[in-house]
Amino acid sequence: MWKLQGFSTHLKMSPSASLLLLLLLGLSQAQPFQEDEGSGAEMAEDEETEVDMTTQILTTNNATEEFLLEGDLVAPVTRNAMKCWYNSCLWKKASNGKVVIAYTISSQFSGYERQTIEGAMRAFSRTCVRFTPRRNENDYISIVNKGGCYSALGRQGGRQELSLNRAGCIYGGIVQHELNHALGFQHEQTRSDRDSYVRINWMNIIQKSAYNFHKHDTNNLNTPYDYSSIMHYGRFAFSVGRGRETITPIGNPNARIGQRNGLSRWDISRINMLYGC
Repeated sequence: MWKLQGFSTHLKMSPSASLLLLLLLGLSQAQPFQEDEGSGAEMAEDEETEVDMTTQILTTNNATEEFLLEGDLVAPVTRNAMKCWYNSCLWKKASNGKVVIAYTISSQFSGYERQTIEGAMRAFSRTCVRFTPRRNENDYISIVNKGGCYSALGRQGGRQELSLNRAGCIYGGIVQHELNHALGFQHEQTRSDRDSYVRINWMNIIQKSAYNFHKHDTNNLNTPYDYSSIMHYGRFAFSVGRGRETITPIGNPNARIGQRNGLSRWDISRINMLYGC
């Protein structure tokens, strides 16, 4: 008697047929059917999960010739980037209350890479921000394949590049991180009250990179410090050596920082607060 998924039946078959049936049953158990439950961004997160976002971004950005602040912020030419929130660098809100941001994606990206990028954009649907393919908008984000993962801070006006190198930046969390920079958000560990929440281990930081850890006069939107923010760098950012922490959480030593799984609850809330949604 054979039992298959709750049904029972009597079968008469030759030994070779029985063996074939057993092999087929074994294969069905070893390789179960998997439904497509997520976007390209979510699928990309399953790869190389042991590498934190900071390591991935900084390693990839070693190849760029851009002068970058804090590892992945394009240095401003006409204004102080750290005062972005106090200048006109927010994207405009449409009459329907949504912040609609036009974008283009370079043809250098494959179909799967484009799917990953657009999947990361769809995660912002939990906010009032909507990314839409450009038609004739003057202000837009141009996503290009250059030498690293980096963005300008906030709206620059006109065409502004956001670089996602194909070799190391095509992960949903990294895309969201750079898009959040483009919305006007800085790194969590540089906010004005960070010393109450993290310790910066200056002796473990590469000397020439120490400026990346300077605090800034940030607009914290009256929200708590968020270890789980997609904008928080990891424990070993700009470290002088393996195992030498540059950022250590205070009072919560086991807190996970530098995650790339996606926008945190507070990331989402802050976007809506900043844009008055």
